Amino acid sequence: MTSLVSLHGVSKTFDSGTQAIAVLDLEVREGEFLSLVGPSGCGKSTALRIIADLIAPTTGGVTWPGNKPEIGFVFQEPTLMPWRTVLGNAQLPLELKGVARAAAQARSRSALARAGLGDFEKAYPRELSGGMKMRVSIARAIAAKPKLLLMDEPFAALDELTRQSLNDDLLKLAREDGITVIFVTHSVYESAYLSDRVVVMTPRPGRVTADIAIAQPAERSAAYRLTPQFTDAAGKISTALGHAMAA
Repeated sequence: MTSLVSLHGVSKTFDSGTQAIAVLDLEVREGEFLSLVGPSGCGKSTALRIIADLIAPTTGGVTWPGNKPEIGFVFQEPTLMPWRTVLGNAQLPLELKGVARAAAQARSRSALARAGLGDFEKAYPRELSGGMKMRVSIARAIAAKPKLLLMDEPFAALDELTRQSLNDDLLKLAREDGITVIFVTHSVYESAYLSDRVVVMTPRPGRVTADIAIAQPAERSAAYRLTPQFTDAAGKISTALGHAMAA
């Protein structure tokens, strides 16, 4: 695979003196689904924000071997505007980019339909469940047609059935659109299910302690969660995480 983005010697120390990341070297390849796993405070979310250029690293840098792609970001909280409808929320980033209203609406409607919310575009956030709000957030991100999607524990607050449904829908959307995904999660099982690679980080200040390739079937479903292949992948991640915590 061709490299999409690389982090070289990245560290981050905040003004408070807290060092979130020690030295982070990471290469992300086009089309892969990469999960970052590690204890709270190990710099996973900080790494995403550095890649998105929302904050600057203290040392090191981010390089894009090709042209820097369109980047989408899905946060743990859906961050929807309560006074806007579902459609209005989905099309907001396109409006801010100056996309014509008709084109923004068309792209947002298509994204909402693909995210399973085609019948809810006139609803308001207060009328939605937590899972539906997260679907709006995902639709808002894919409406911009990103080549790289950064996701910061987007399903952490959801019940297990909703989480599994969104896992399946996310894989389908990423595959259909050829999106590279960097996904932060605390869940060993979620990372084992979703990922082509899982990068395990040490406690703060974070650094990479394991980089695990996951041999995934082309199609994943609930049945895959019962296979020895899935159990083996989850076991490798859990063991690496245990070593990271002990170190």
